[in-house]
Amino acid sequence: MASEAKPESGTSLATLRDRLRRLYHGRTPEAVRFQAAVVLVDIVIIAFFIATPLLQGTASFLWLDYAVAILVAADLLARLLASTDMVRLMRQPTSWVDLFILLTLLFPTALANLSFLRILRLWSLSRSGVLWRHLGGGRFLAWRDTTHAVVNLLTFLFVVTGFVYTFFFRQASGLVGYVDALYFTVATVTTTGFGDIVLPGVAGKLTSIVTMIIGISLFVRLAQAIFRPTKVLFPCPQCGLQRHEPDAVHCKACGHVLNIPDEGS
Repeated sequence: MASEAKPESGTSLATLRDRLRRLYHGRTPEAVRFQAAVVLVDIVIIAFFIATPLLQGTASFLWLDYAVAILVAADLLARLLASTDMVRLMRQPTSWVDLFILLTLLFPTALANLSFLRILRLWSLSRSGVLWRHLGGGRFLAWRDTTHAVVNLLTFLFVVTGFVYTFFFRQASGLVGYVDALYFTVATVTTTGFGDIVLPGVAGKLTSIVTMIIGISLFVRLAQAIFRPTKVLFPCPQCGLQRHEPDAVHCKACGHVLNIPDEGS
């Protein structure tokens, strides 16, 4: 009897993995609806992460925290089961980010000082194949790099805001302290430097220096993404070059004939 149960169990797991694979990577109407729901849930989770400093003192925070932990764990497990190469998936930085976020959700008290890093989920979402699979063609493709640059900048702003609030402004009341941290971060990243809010001590000066250097770099990256000549992502079948001019007929690296679809395709 035991030997008969094993194949059935294996078949059930294979059926589940096939079902998840079709939902996460398929293009059927059902898969599209599922993937849109996954993106929507991700956006709600990111909103919760941004609001975490303001919610930590409420009675319902732990319930919300563990509910989000269940969602993140279920999504990570489902993606693993849907993957054809689990080891490769777990080696990706986005998977490391999800695991770290899950740890901060499971141990919200012990890892409270690291909870500001949860906003990295926004960066993971911007790299998600689920997000771009159905927005990757036509006019959306031209804005992909710009969107990544904007998301990188927003992620950095919220990470620094959370860090500054956690280590410098937590003694202030929740909303006021968080707004002060956000105000300081934006003023520092833009090098405006009003000077009405400054971070005390050597640690504060070093934080300001790092914030300015990385912030300027991200602004430059955003400007490059917006103003450089528009190219499309279309891998050359011969040499694999990814970027080409929208009207290119031949690959500029190897001369292979290209067949780049126009925006209406």
